[in-house]
Amino acid sequence: MTKKSDQGTSSASTIWGGRFSGGPAEIMEDINASIGYDQRLYRQDIMASKAHAMMLAATGILQQSDVDAINKGLDTVLQEIEDGTFQFKRSLEDIHMNVENRLRELIGEAAGRLHTARSRNDQVATDFKLWVRDQLQQLDLDIQNLQSVLIDQAENHAATIMPGFTHLQTAQPVTLGHHLLAYVEMLGRDRGRAMDCLKRLNENPLGSAALAGTSFPIDRDMTSGALGFARPTANSLDAVSDRDFALEYLSAASIVAVHLSRLAEEIVIWCSTQFAYMRLGDDFSTGSSIMPQKRNPDAAELVRAKAGRIIGALNTLLVVMKGLPLAYGKDMQEDKEPVFDAADTLSLSLAAMSGMMAGAKFDETRMMDDAGRGFSTATDLADWLVRVAGMAFRDAHEVTGTLVKMAENKNCGLEDLSLDDMISVSDRITKDVYDVLGVENSVKSRISFGGTAPDLVRDACVDARRRFL
Repeated sequence: MTKKSDQGTSSASTIWGGRFSGGPAEIMEDINASIGYDQRLYRQDIMASKAHAMMLAATGILQQSDVDAINKGLDTVLQEIEDGTFQFKRSLEDIHMNVENRLRELIGEAAGRLHTARSRNDQVATDFKLWVRDQLQQLDLDIQNLQSVLIDQAENHAATIMPGFTHLQTAQPVTLGHHLLAYVEMLGRDRGRAMDCLKRLNENPLGSAALAGTSFPIDRDMTSGALGFARPTANSLDAVSDRDFALEYLSAASIVAVHLSRLAEEIVIWCSTQFAYMRLGDDFSTGSSIMPQKRNPDAAELVRAKAGRIIGALNTLLVVMKGLPLAYGKDMQEDKEPVFDAADTLSLSLAAMSGMMAGAKFDETRMMDDAGRGFSTATDLADWLVRVAGMAFRDAHEVTGTLVKMAENKNCGLEDLSLDDMISVSDRITKDVYDVLGVENSVKSRISFGGTAPDLVRDACVDARRRFL
């Protein structure tokens, strides 16, 4: 069943000119209209139109009086939209025609001259680039805020010992601060990708017109400067058909979402009764409708799940673009909804993660106890045998494995084996070996750059603040 237009129908000539004698079918209007979502571009559309109008006046293409009327009318349209009094009409298809139509109602014939030397093809590419540029700048700030929260927690827990894992099995003891700083580094790369995307995006399509440029003597450098672009695009065909900037944004957003999902997964695990390393604040936890004892890390689970939406948005746009010949195709109208949804979803996920981590509390005793389980200092013993006893590492590995098996049979830790027990496996072992056994000694010994020793973690927090905040 088709849905009746909320604004009725209008003559096709309102948009397409004299080529058509009748309006579109109602179902065509339904599939063709984008105003339901691209109205989010209103601020960018009006900004680009004002820059275009001023350039047309400066080059003598339009009279200054027309441009003055256009600018005043556009200011009125902007105010109406922000006040919520503007009437968006689906019959006018998109934000560009809605703004232009209202401008004509306000100032008359001069409004029609605004479209001189441009097309909706370069208009939408410009608007969309401006919108994505704003999102990249906001993304950088949102990620920076999460980094700040993580660095604060890392400083507080620079010496808090916990198990380090590989394969989710106890590997070696690390500090919680070191663990949290790993995410700070991931997020730093995310910010780098966003800024790289911003550099490639920052070329101005306006003036490319439909696909071939224009015969009017326009000044594309002037509009580029007015809109904050580094330069005009070099090829008009590419300019109107390029959506690489949206794909890059979604790619960068997807990697951020993956990093957030990894941290969310650890939050879920650490909040479980079996681990009990972490407790979220009440403001980011939920209960159960039937089990009164439950305290669920739902915010983390939702962040983990929302990564799928963001990755799906990237896949959607890749599939839209994969078979399009030059230049513009109406398929490209499908570019905005996935980008808008991904931007909203990522912004919410980052805010939720910052809130969760800012209020998180950690059970230091529980983490310390677990850090010593699973013979987590076995590598320290093997390293000592190489460094002090002069063994080849493969021999040290074998000796250590034998001692692990002995300790396992005795149901004790490596540090609890007697010196006689150790000497029975290798007479190169001395009492000095106990200086490296035990989780505290282990983490203190990890002094290589980028290691987990508490003093290094404190220095790394200072360095991270310098690099990222």
